Amino acid sequence: MTEGLRPTDIRVRKQSRLLRLEYPDGVLHELPFELLRVYSPSAEVRGHGAGPGILQTGKKGVLITGADIVGNYALKLSFSDGHDSGLFSWEYLRQLGDAQTAYWQAYLQRLETEGGSRD
Repeated sequence: MTEGLRPTDIRVRKQSRLLRLEYPDGVLHELPFELLRVYSPSAEVRGHGAGPGILQTGKKGVLITGADIVGNYALKLSFSDGHDSGLFSWEYLRQLGDAQTAYWQAYLQRLETEGGSRD
């Protein structure tokens, strides 16, 4: 059940470009907007089949322009580049936060391997 994974406090920190999530167990995650954008759970990013999905490039300066809670299970984020599909489940947000360093390193490695740029 995702109830224990639902943040008790959600804040969009535009100046620092972080989504701040505080959990009932005391865990606090601050997720960079860029990380959230490149790991969006949308089909546009993940692709429609198995595999790593579509490499997102040029997202260094992306902003979150909207954050809406969907039911009791997810957060819908809108980004300044027009991307607004895909629902970030509480479970997925917690997973991104708990393994943020690994996700970030994998993204940077993929950019390097595939010749992409954050800019």
